[in-house]
Amino acid sequence: MASHVVVIDSTARRAVVKVTPGKYLSDVLQEACKKLGLTASLYGLKNNNKQVDLSRTIRLSGLSSGAKLELALLSRSTSVVSVALQLPESVAGNVPNGRLVGKFPSTTTLWLILRKFESGAVGGSTENRNFTARATAKTMNGDSGAGRLYYETPVLQVMGREFSTFADLQKTLGQLGFNGGSTLLRLNFRATETPLEEAMAEIGQYFKSGESKEEAHSESVTHTESARETEPTDITEDQAALKSTPEPSSDSLRPEETQQAEVEDEVEENTVVGPGQRPMSVYAPPDNSTPQAARQNFNEADYEPTIDHAKTHQSRLSLSAQNKRLASEAELRAQEEAAAARLAAVSDVEIKIRYPDQSQVVSRFHATDTSATLYAFVRSTLHYEDQPFTLSFFSARGPLKAIPPDDSSLSLIRDLGLSGRVLVSLLWSPSASADARLGRPGTLKAEFAAAARELRVEDVRAVDTPDAAGTVEADGGTDKAGGSAREGGARKGVPKWLKLPGKK
Repeated sequence: MASHVVVIDSTARRAVVKVTPGKYLSDVLQEACKKLGLTASLYGLKNNNKQVDLSRTIRLSGLSSGAKLELALLSRSTSVVSVALQLPESVAGNVPNGRLVGKFPSTTTLWLILRKFESGAVGGSTENRNFTARATAKTMNGDSGAGRLYYETPVLQVMGREFSTFADLQKTLGQLGFNGGSTLLRLNFRATETPLEEAMAEIGQYFKSGESKEEAHSESVTHTESARETEPTDITEDQAALKSTPEPSSDSLRPEETQQAEVEDEVEENTVVGPGQRPMSVYAPPDNSTPQAARQNFNEADYEPTIDHAKTHQSRLSLSAQNKRLASEAELRAQEEAAAARLAAVSDVEIKIRYPDQSQVVSRFHATDTSATLYAFVRSTLHYEDQPFTLSFFSARGPLKAIPPDDSSLSLIRDLGLSGRVLVSLLWSPSASADARLGRPGTLKAEFAAAARELRVEDVRAVDTPDAAGTVEADGGTDKAGGSAREGGARKGVPKWLKLPGKK
């Protein structure tokens, strides 16, 4: 039978724990983490890459003498444990089989489990019971009379272990080795020599810290949710402040701002009145089948990975290998509420419709517009209005998502989540006519095709970047002196002190 075990953490530190056949593995974990200076509630034990049941004793675990156990970091999201409370016959009453069953997080203490069961919050019974404030009357020296009330403490038996003191009842299910599955608690009562009023005062002081922690946790969660709810309001106020800021004069505009202002003026000039008196901008298809980005000159050295790129890649791999806490239900609910609040703050969205012949139409849609409004607008711009088609866009998570056609109850912003600028692609249905699919004589109506303008994209000017040897031009790889950068740097070759004797 094992006389000691060796616990090893992730940094190869070792802690030798002396054990007996009746010692529980949860106590081994507590003692090892105390020696290593770690928090036992965050770790579990593994043997030969298999998780060890902490609720078992050394005798039942099958570990040999000197077995090596590895500390494994547990998931930070609490697991659920099904707990059955076996009641004594004196208080069982009409409870089926004398057992109350409920589900609790693994961070729940034994005292809180008793309080939950006696209040009727769990267990499928609404009857109030008394498990934690019982008392018995005793008289002094056999005298007759009412006597004095003495506290009757609850005693829990779990897997052969007995918990009766207040310190024992503060232990959580996880500390006892129950991080999932189910367990049975047997309840009994034991009379003590402590008066009831003193015991109740001790209970109030002893469990005050735990209750204050729970209240602080709930306040922090409430504060976090309120902060997330006020976040969209702050963004809206910032946007309003930006809109209310006076426009700078043309003399103070930098070249980038001047270019942006020219693009906005061009968009305003290109605006025409579309279907339903909706302003829109129409852009003609490109005259070249090759994208403009593919026709620009580029430097091959920009695509060669450097040491900094490798270090960044390694750091990201190490971060992705670490365990991350899963969001709780309250946090997920807060995220959904924050996302809904952000969408509610969006008043309009700019949608660019791209047609099969690469024509583009840009228009703004409001929060009251639906899928039927978008389909009616696009249908009114087509030369073949009676031909079926579908609209699709790339959602925030990446995959292409189709917009249900002519759904008047589906909001573009609230239900589909469109915000900012969105690209929507038009695709003809397989049942569409051949002329419509080939674009003969055109995809757009004649009046809109005649108002189409060319979409101009300004070329990005190359910027010279300095390197380690000095300032080098972007295109030729030569320095300002006119010579090659290789010639101005250190001379390549084998140094003289490294040459073997006898060789020239």
